[in-house]
Amino acid sequence: MFEQRPRKRSGLSSAFIILELVYHSVVRSVRKSHGNAVMALVINMMQVAIMVVVFYAMFSLLGLRRSAIRGDFLLYIMSGIFLYMTHVKTLGAVVGSEGPAAPMMQHAPMNTIVSILSAALGALYIQVLSLFLILFGYYVIINRFVIEQPVAAFGAFLIAWFTGFAVGVVLLAIKPWFPTFVSIFSTFYTRANMIASGKMFVANTLPGYMLAMFDWNPLFHAIDQARGFIFVNYFPRNSSLEYPIIVGIALLMIGLIGEFYTRRHASLSWSARR
Repeated sequence: MFEQRPRKRSGLSSAFIILELVYHSVVRSVRKSHGNAVMALVINMMQVAIMVVVFYAMFSLLGLRRSAIRGDFLLYIMSGIFLYMTHVKTLGAVVGSEGPAAPMMQHAPMNTIVSILSAALGALYIQVLSLFLILFGYYVIINRFVIEQPVAAFGAFLIAWFTGFAVGVVLLAIKPWFPTFVSIFSTFYTRANMIASGKMFVANTLPGYMLAMFDWNPLFHAIDQARGFIFVNYFPRNSSLEYPIIVGIALLMIGLIGEFYTRRHASLSWSARR
C-alpha cells in the first residue's frame, strides 16, 4: 500500500536528466578551485601568461629563437603551452574527481561516470575560455597574427584534452588501490611533460635518436600537428594525428574497465586506514 514504485522514464527523458546532472556537476567542478568562477578563469589565465613569459625570456636569453618555426614567435610558444596546460589540467581534474566511495555517490542518480565527465568538461571549459581570451588580447593589443587552419588547430587542441582525459581515467581507476603511487606518478608525469611534450622544440629538427625519446608521447604528436595547422610554412613529418587518437581510445577503454571493476569492489573502509 505504501510502497513507492519508481516511475518509468523514456530514454529521451533519462538522457535529459543525465545531461542536466552533468551540467550542474560541471558548474560545481569549475567552482571547486575558487568560489568565484570568474576568479578561477583569471587564475588559470595568469598561470598560462606566466609560463609564456618565462619561456619567452628563456628562449631569448639562450638564443634559441633561431630554432623556432619561422613566423610569430609568441604564437609558437603559446601553441605548445596551451596544449600542455590543457592536457595536464584535465588529467589532474579527472584524477581528483570523486571516486565510488565518495559521499556524493550516495545520492542517485549521481555516479562516477558523471563525476569523471564533469571534471573533464569543467577543465576543458576553463582552458577554452582562457585560450580565446588570451589570443583575443594578443591579437588586439600586440600583434594581428594569422592562424592558417584554425578549425584543425582547435581539433589538435581537443586531442590534447582527450588524451589527458584518457590518462586521467586510467590513474583514477588505480587510485583507490594505490593512492600514493598515483599521486607520485601524476606529479612525475606532469613534470616530465614539460620536456617530453615537445613544446620547447620543433620535431622536424630533431635527429632520429632524439625523436625516439619523444614520439611515444601522444601530447608530442598533438603539439607538433597543431603547429603544422597554425603556421603556413611548417609541415610536420615526424608526427601524426592518428597515433594520439588511437592511444587515447585504448587508454580510455582500459580506464573504464578498471573503473568499473574498482566501483564494484569499493569500500568506505579503504580510506579509513590512511
